[in-house]
Amino acid sequence: MLKWSELNRASDVVLAVWPSYRPLHERWYMQELVDKDELSPVWRERMVPGEDDSVRADPYADRKAAIEAAEALNPVLRAAISARTADSVAKRSLELKVDKALQSKRRLQEEESLMLAEALRRHTDDPRLDAEALKLAPDSERYREDLAEQLAEMPYLRVAKVGRSNNRWTHALLYLGPDGVWSKPYQAGDKAAQTAERAKIANGFGLSATSHWGKMKAKIRQILLPRANELLKLASVQRILAEALARGERVLVSNGIVFWYEPDGDIGWQVKETSSTRESEGATIWKEGTILSTNHGRLVVLPYIKETGELVRGHTKNGPNDGRALPRHRDYYVEIPFSLYDGDLMIGLFGELPYE
Repeated sequence: MLKWSELNRASDVVLAVWPSYRPLHERWYMQELVDKDELSPVWRERMVPGEDDSVRADPYADRKAAIEAAEALNPVLRAAISARTADSVAKRSLELKVDKALQSKRRLQEEESLMLAEALRRHTDDPRLDAEALKLAPDSERYREDLAEQLAEMPYLRVAKVGRSNNRWTHALLYLGPDGVWSKPYQAGDKAAQTAERAKIANGFGLSATSHWGKMKAKIRQILLPRANELLKLASVQRILAEALARGERVLVSNGIVFWYEPDGDIGWQVKETSSTRESEGATIWKEGTILSTNHGRLVVLPYIKETGELVRGHTKNGPNDGRALPRHRDYYVEIPFSLYDGDLMIGLFGELPYE
């Protein structure tokens, strides 16, 4: 058995922590961002000392508890960075790298939470089959109740991980065939369990969970945009936007959706998408920065900070297949501050939309 004293982690400098979901185990495991001196920090699974010099992972039963633990520890780790004797430029560069890594983790989880919420909502009125009515391969019979429970919540699933943690059975994947029969069980490892977890989102939009996940989410963002436009009709959203405008805020950002106020031509509030450049991809967002809009592009690149500390102002543009964005006259260039809203706001707003 591996001992903590033999792990050689005591001298490693941990810069931040953040939980990651492991669908095979149905637990949130804390990860830690480790300093690599001149290289970029790297994420790894967090290990902590146990009794009798043992080594254990740092798991949590739910996301809320895991995030609370991370948010309690990160300020302590951040203070340790500030207390370093390194020169201020090197210290600031390291802080930016940590900010970038944490922002990326948060934004990814919030985006996928929004997508899952919308996938579930799109199938609220779908018929549910009784457990007895499910068609199963003979070898999958023992998973009937487990599968029925999942389909009661997500009737759109075409891939499902069955065999709960407290069962004596090992985890397995079942696939829905074109004949409406669920397949024999296939033993599930980490990769297969991740496919089943992604199916909870992808299948809800009629997409395959085995396709390239980044491209799949890009398709889902396009599907979500018309729904985001419907938010502008809600009285509660109109109130939020009116209050923001009274505070002088004309750009609100949450989960890849941008509420953008256009004063010219009586356009008013409209919805755009966030985007990135090659340099800004995954970079730290500069919250005090502004967006200079020289055109009417549908995408917004938020202000970002390079790891060198250089501040890059945000801008608007069109997507690669949109053609050139309609330019603004120089007299109508606008430089706009923006506000970042918690990802739960967008998820909550989507929840207020009636099912179509």
